[in-house]
Amino acid sequence: MASVLRFRKLCYVESAVKCTSVGYESFEIDEKLDEKEEDVLSANNFALEINKKRKQPKRQPKEWRCLDSCCWIIGYLCTTWWLLLFCYHCLPVTLLRVPELPGPGVRLKREGLTALHPVVLVPGIVTGGLELWEGRPCADGLFRKRLWGGGSFTQIFKRPLCLLEHLSLHYETGLDPQGIRVRAVPGLVGADYFAPGYFVWAVLIENLAKIGYEGKNLHMAAYDWRLSFQNTEIRDHALTRLKSKIELMYISNGYKKVVAVPHSMGVIYFLHFLKWVETPPPMGGGGGPGWCAKHIKAVMNIGPAFLGVPKAVSNLFSAEGKDVSYIRAMAPGVFDSEILGLQTFERVMRMARTWDSIVSLLPKGGEVIWGNMDRSPEEGHVCDFSKKSHSKTSLTTNNVNNSDVKRGFLVKDLANYGRIISFGKPASVLHSSKLPTADSKEFSRTSTSENFNNFSCGEAWTEYDEMSRQSIQNVAADKAYTTTTLLDLLRFVAPKMMRRAEAHFSHGIAENLDDPKYNHYKYWSNPLETKLSDAPDMEIYCMYGVGIPTERSYVYKLSPNSRCKSIPYQIDNSVHGEDGSCLKGGVYFADGDESVPVLSAGFMCAKGWRGRTRFNPSGIATYIREYRHKPPTSLMEGRGIESGSHVDIMGNFALIEDIMRVAAGATGDEIGGDQIHSDIIKMSERINLGL
Repeated sequence: MASVLRFRKLCYVESAVKCTSVGYESFEIDEKLDEKEEDVLSANNFALEINKKRKQPKRQPKEWRCLDSCCWIIGYLCTTWWLLLFCYHCLPVTLLRVPELPGPGVRLKREGLTALHPVVLVPGIVTGGLELWEGRPCADGLFRKRLWGGGSFTQIFKRPLCLLEHLSLHYETGLDPQGIRVRAVPGLVGADYFAPGYFVWAVLIENLAKIGYEGKNLHMAAYDWRLSFQNTEIRDHALTRLKSKIELMYISNGYKKVVAVPHSMGVIYFLHFLKWVETPPPMGGGGGPGWCAKHIKAVMNIGPAFLGVPKAVSNLFSAEGKDVSYIRAMAPGVFDSEILGLQTFERVMRMARTWDSIVSLLPKGGEVIWGNMDRSPEEGHVCDFSKKSHSKTSLTTNNVNNSDVKRGFLVKDLANYGRIISFGKPASVLHSSKLPTADSKEFSRTSTSENFNNFSCGEAWTEYDEMSRQSIQNVAADKAYTTTTLLDLLRFVAPKMMRRAEAHFSHGIAENLDDPKYNHYKYWSNPLETKLSDAPDMEIYCMYGVGIPTERSYVYKLSPNSRCKSIPYQIDNSVHGEDGSCLKGGVYFADGDESVPVLSAGFMCAKGWRGRTRFNPSGIATYIREYRHKPPTSLMEGRGIESGSHVDIMGNFALIEDIMRVAAGATGDEIGGDQIHSDIIKMSERINLGL
């Protein structure tokens, strides 16, 4: 029967074999015929397949869309996440654990070092945790749970718009919106880790504990870093609580003075506190003129943003910086996609512009400090990113090792750093005589029929929506802005924000510090507009990393996205300099710790407060302690023990040892005095500031 079926099947194959009338003799066909039939079938099927493929038209390559970029990014992120999760759960623990080196605490304990002076830690912007006390219905179930810091970032993916709403402050007052209360997480846990596994203060705390520090002599001065400094007192009594805590630690630890260790923006927050605590009430804390001399041994400022950071400019102007600009370049249009409707930058900008603290970080001192259109303290500075040396040098007391910096961070072609914002590369390099001037008289808002204020297009309102198209174009127009005209620019593009914030902060230079107007709290966080306390035995340290390219100024362009409810300006990441240039991706880089330029971190200790000056009338001793950045040599080293990066420096063993020795009773001279790797001395000499 099987042979009959095969016989019928062969009859349907065209041109295969010639069918003849064979009758019932077919039953006697042997197995050799079966094999031949199968070979014929295979050959014909193969021929048919080839003919089909030849007849099919070639598929055209698919056009790459913005949505495809988004999907690829999400795919990469998910794949990476699952790979890390697999490694964490499946690989032996010994392969994942970073080798633990004996920290400074273990070694110094063996040397006999013990806790002596109480220590107060003051966190900077962003690194402190925030928790919810009252919120909208979208935040149900989050009472007293972290909205920021300490592993709370799952909420960003679960309810991003709700999170942004609760982290924003009232646009007019800079305080809580109606029905929302978000407060700083108290205690050491408030800022020990920013996220699981990402330390901020944890390494320093652990090493201090090795020599006897604990809750009775170690305190984290948590505060809501979004608020203006005086508003932390008005709303939360944060300054009063800090004053009481220092007084208690002073008494309960045998009348030993306190060592304060602020970081980043916490540096100018604590500077504000030093002035507030001695000022009479109701504006101040009423401690009297001798309070600081009695209670403070030393202020050890880590990554100090004394004179501001250019990063704050790009954040307020276009809600971006170097990293965000690079992401935009890799996936253009993803965040601004009209299809996705994310409005990411607009929403972030709206939130950030409610935080007065960011305005405190705008560059201070104007063109005298940061330079004008054709001159800056860093002039002659050249960047060679490819030939950085990370060799460690040993310095003796008061050793200023400028030759060693020539270097790890070389300097090669000229950059007009004084132009904080330039529209187009020519505006960043041409002589000022060839550029249109940015006159403050031009900064006037006009209402036209082309106004961007169209509430039917998107939800994320910013003050750009109240500007006419003509005004937006006039701001660009091949112009460049210095730190002086920059403030006029920000008052023009964000008048409500600047009007609110400038009631709390000032960015100038005082002509006469005895003028009664400087008794107002808006001047207290600007070291160029306030005097240090009368505390000649106190010490001030400027401790920061060097040798890392740090944002100094920007090249901008008009945003190609013309839809309403969009930010009209963005960093031009297509602009680059020549090989070895300081200009990369629309950003001019200078020496620093990746966030704060050396100029801002070191000038006050190098010149502004060095010796008896009008800013330091009692002659408080100042020390510069620079830490050359040395990146980890492998992933197994984590973030490195010799890092000079703005946050990673908190795990730098040399910095930790300096803090521990001072806390244990050493003076600045006893730990080695000045340790300088950068050109901060030369930069300071170029600044013509009357002292």
